[in-house]
Amino acid sequence: MEQYRFEVQKIEVNGATILAFVNGMGVFKKKAIEILSSHGINDIQPDEWYPAQSYLNAFKAISEKLGDKVVRQMGKNIPKSAKWPSGIKDIESALASIDIAYHINHRKNGKPLFDPDTGKIEEGIGHYRFEKIDDHSAKIICDSPYPCDFDMGIIEAVANKFRPQGKTVKITHEENACRKRGDKACTYIITW
Repeated sequence: MEQYRFEVQKIEVNGATILAFVNGMGVFKKKAIEILSSHGINDIQPDEWYPAQSYLNAFKAISEKLGDKVVRQMGKNIPKSAKWPSGIKDIESALASIDIAYHINHRKNGKPLFDPDTGKIEEGIGHYRFEKIDDHSAKIICDSPYPCDFDMGIIEAVANKFRPQGKTVKITHEENACRKRGDKACTYIITW
């Protein structure tokens, strides 16, 4: 999926996710609020829903003005405030939960993209596909419209929160698959 563009219409993102994004801006928080406002996102409330394409447009402007390091830091803050599935007990279940959390925090035509009763995920916004490689590594293939530095921040925060005691987490972005250069997905390798 192309960065910064949802392929389907009427996608919304919840305010808790946007607030996590804003709070991850640190000293640039005021600038983020100004940019979001210039894209029609004002008075952000955690339980309200906002046009996801407007959010992505603001996200792109912030990324272009402040750079990849700030975008990665914003990603690290998403798991702190966004809605997340329960029952996570280890690094593998945590990494696998990113796709569910992503869909919990978005909806299409007013309908949630994840149904907790059936476990069904609606299509339309891409995925964070988890694949176990071995007992100490996994990969996530991401084809969402969010930038790869943001993805790496989310993955890093989740992996570090649930890493086995005494282990260090390392995340690498495979160079042969990146949405920045027009590929359909990015691939991240996580080792611990």
